[in-house]
Amino acid sequence: MHIRFDGRTAIVTGAAHGFGRAIALSFANLGAHVVACDVLANELDETAQVARDQDTPLEVRVLDVTNRRAVAAMVTETIAARSRIDILVNDAGGVLGQVGRPLDEVSEDDWRAIFAVNLDGAFYCCQAVAPCMKAARYGRIINISSGAGLGISLTGIQAYASAKAGQIGLTRQLAHELGPWGITVNNIAPGFVRSNPTTERQWQSYGEAGQRRLLQNIALERLGSPRDIADGVLFFASEHAGWITGQTLAIDGGR
Repeated sequence: MHIRFDGRTAIVTGAAHGFGRAIALSFANLGAHVVACDVLANELDETAQVARDQDTPLEVRVLDVTNRRAVAAMVTETIAARSRIDILVNDAGGVLGQVGRPLDEVSEDDWRAIFAVNLDGAFYCCQAVAPCMKAARYGRIINISSGAGLGISLTGIQAYASAKAGQIGLTRQLAHELGPWGITVNNIAPGFVRSNPTTERQWQSYGEAGQRRLLQNIALERLGSPRDIADGVLFFASEHAGWITGQTLAIDGGR
């Protein structure tokens, strides 16, 4: 399949590292104007430098997706500059440094913080771009969930599994609501990938025996890479996926 995004404008959240960085760079390499967003300013600058080194520069914006007004302002400014938003990728999320704890030890603040970045942020971004996409009668929204949203959190974090499952539900609901305007909404549920400092610490915590068990539970018996996730996003954003919506694609090596 030949995929290009020349003339398209894509917003990618969580673009400071890992999946988001790979996704943002992939769109830029294929001709899109990319607005790469993240709350981590220094690492976002690293993404911008990688893009310049590849001669495919992108625009970076420091953004906290849990701040509804900031999200709306970013979208408004992007429309003013580019007159369009064709693609939204909601990758911002994570466990915020939390670890698995018994149910009765989880505070309200910790529970709500994970929901805010993983689910509320995706909702705010979808809400902000919807009017522009409706006016164009075209749009591609891709949410990045997790295998935890389809099963359980490997680290036992109740809020993370719940928020990612909620994001999958949001995907299905928005697909039906926005479909009449030619907007598709899909979801990717990645398996375990060593893509950022958090997942690297998680991998090391398993020890050799735990790492072997994890690999043995994967059909291909190997871990994937951020590029594997980015490739799924590119497909959902392309014209080849024009009649696919409301779907969740597990990219996990086979479980």
